[in-house]
Amino acid sequence: MTWLENAREAIKASSKESSIYIGADSVRFKKDFYDNGKSKWFAKYATVIVVHMDSRHGCKVFHDEQILPDFGQLRTRLLTEVQMSIDAFTAIEDVLGGRHLEIHLDVNPDPKHASNIVVKEASGWVLGMGLTPKIKNEAWAASTAADYCAHGRLN
Repeated sequence: MTWLENAREAIKASSKESSIYIGADSVRFKKDFYDNGKSKWFAKYATVIVVHMDSRHGCKVFHDEQILPDFGQLRTRLLTEVQMSIDAFTAIEDVLGGRHLEIHLDVNPDPKHASNIVVKEASGWVLGMGLTPKIKNEAWAASTAADYCAHGRLN
């Protein structure tokens, strides 16, 4: 089964009191191609769905990782993270059954942080879908769980 199928099954098996959290994060890296001596930039994206059992009894974390070319546009990378979170939501929406849901965005409302450039866009996108976005410091599913996966610490 795919990670989304596993998450769907866990949600269906959980009680209606369970909470669902979705988030995504990415990390850039450079890969050298030895056959032609050139390097290219890539981004490793990690998307997580966290099923918090009964909203108090531990959780199950389901994740996916994708590596895509990165062209140095922070705005594009951050909005790709939002798209991946929305795609995950869309894939599980029909099995939520009224469970508490949060979409966590790895963006910072403080203008001194680079991710601030998409706070309004990202939040508006999620709001436009009828959902309430959580941003830093409340966005732990993106800034902690997905970050952990993006850095390869959950395999």
